[in-house]
Amino acid sequence: MANIYTMRQCAICGKGSILRSSRNKLRGKYNPTPLKRKYPNLQYTRDSNGKRVLACAKCIKAQAKKTK
Repeated sequence: MANIYTMRQCAICGKGSILRSSRNKLRGKYNPTPLKRKYPNLQYTRDSNGKRVLACAKCIKAQAKKTK
């Protein structure tokens, strides 16, 4: 079984992790801060075929609206 942290990606839209850094202003100078990896809000859900897949919360909400 593959490690879930290596394949964190939405099965519907393909949204994955990104690297982000913040810049703290300190007395006129910018303090360099390390990069942090941000992950999407992935949840397990069933797709149209009934398979269990990881999808982001945005896609799950859109699917729920589409089925109504």
